[in-house]
Amino acid sequence: MDPASQDINLNSPNKGLSVDHSDSLSDVPVGGAVGNSANPLPPGLTEEEAEELRIELTKVEEEINTLRQVLSAKERHAAELKRKLGLSPLNELRQNLTKSWQDVQTSNAYKKTQETLSQAGQKTSAALTTVGTAISRRLGDMRNSATFKSFEDKMGNLKYKVVGPKGNGDVVSSPTDTTPTQENPPF
Repeated sequence: MDPASQDINLNSPNKGLSVDHSDSLSDVPVGGAVGNSANPLPPGLTEEEAEELRIELTKVEEEINTLRQVLSAKERHAAELKRKLGLSPLNELRQNLTKSWQDVQTSNAYKKTQETLSQAGQKTSAALTTVGTAISRRLGDMRNSATFKSFEDKMGNLKYKVVGPKGNGDVVSSPTDTTPTQENPPF
C-alpha cells in the first residue's frame, strides 16, 4: 500500500491495519550512534572511514555509560560514609556557610570596608559630639541673654497674677526676684 494513502487518523477504526511489512528490519541499525544507509556520507569520507568512526563512537558511548555507573556508585558510597559519620546536608550547609563567612572576613575587601565604616562611625560620633556641645553652649548663652531674662520675668509675673502670692501651699517668689528657689525653678 502507498504510504501517502495510509489512514493517519488516530481515531480511525482502521488505524494500524494497513501497515506495509515489505521492508526488512535487518537494514535498521541497533544503536543510536550508528547512521543508516539513507544518510549520505559527508564529503571526503570513505565508507571504511565512516565505519571506523561509527565503531569509535559506539566505544566512546559505552565508556560514557560505564563512567556514569561508576560515578553513581561512588556518590552512593560517599552518601553512606557521610550518613555513618553523622554528616547531614544541613550540617554540611552550616559548615559551608561558616567557612564562606570566615573567607569573607579574612578577605582584603572586607577588612577595608570594615576599616572605612569604623572611621566613618568615629567621625560621625565626633561630629555629633561637636554639634551637641555647640547646641548646649548656645542654649546656655541664650538663657543668660537679656531677652531670655525678660521672658523669664514676664512668665514669673504671669504666674504671680494667675496663681497669686500663695498657690497650692507653695511659696511664690516675687516677679522681680531673679533667684529661683529650690522648690520653684523657672522651668
